[in-house]
Amino acid sequence: MLAAARTVVPTESTQQALGYPSLFLLVLIGALVPVVPTGALVSSAAVVAFHQTAPFALALVFVTASLAAFCGDAALYWLGRRGMKSKNGSRWLEAIRARAPQERLEQAQEKLAGHGVAVLVLSRLVPAGRIPVMLACLLAKWPLRRFVRGNFPACLAWAVTYQLIGILGGSLFPEPWEGVLAAVLLTVLVSAAPGVWRRLQR
Repeated sequence: MLAAARTVVPTESTQQALGYPSLFLLVLIGALVPVVPTGALVSSAAVVAFHQTAPFALALVFVTASLAAFCGDAALYWLGRRGMKSKNGSRWLEAIRARAPQERLEQAQEKLAGHGVAVLVLSRLVPAGRIPVMLACLLAKWPLRRFVRGNFPACLAWAVTYQLIGILGGSLFPEPWEGVLAAVLLTVLVSAAPGVWRRLQR
C-alpha cells in the first residue's frame, strides 16, 4: 500500500506541475485566437482533477481557467480598441470582424443596448456568442475598464459551466480517459446545439 501511494503522489504532482500552466496557456491562446476548443480543455482538466486525490484540484482548475479566459478576453479587447483607434485598423480587429457574421453582430448590438453587462455573461455561455458581443462593445466604444468589469463574472460563469460538464463526465466513468471522452462529447454537443436549432428554425 505504501509503495503504491509513493508511486501515485509523484504522478499527480507531475500532472499538476505541467497541467495547470498548460491549461492556462491554452485557454489564453484560445481567447486570443478563437479556434482552440477551450471549453473542451476545461472539461477535460476537470475530469482529471476529479479523479485526483490532491486537495483543491478542482478549485485550481476553476481559478486557472477563469483567470486565463479573463486575461485573454481583456488582451483581445485592448487590441481591438487599439485597432479601432489606428488609421489603418489592425489585423486583430479584422480577425474579430471575420468571425462575427453581420446578422449576429446586429443582434448583439441590440441586446447590448438593452441589457448592457448581462449580455457579456450570456455571450460567454452561448457558443460563438463571445466575438459578436465583444465587437459590439468595441463599436459602442466601451472603455476597457467597463468591459473588464462585465467580463469578470462572465469568465467565472463560463469556467463553472464547463467544469460541471467535466465533473459530470468524470463521475459517470471509473477511468479518467473515459470521463475525458464523455466530457469532450458533451462539450461538442453543447456547442453544436444552438447552430442546429437555428438551422431547424430556418
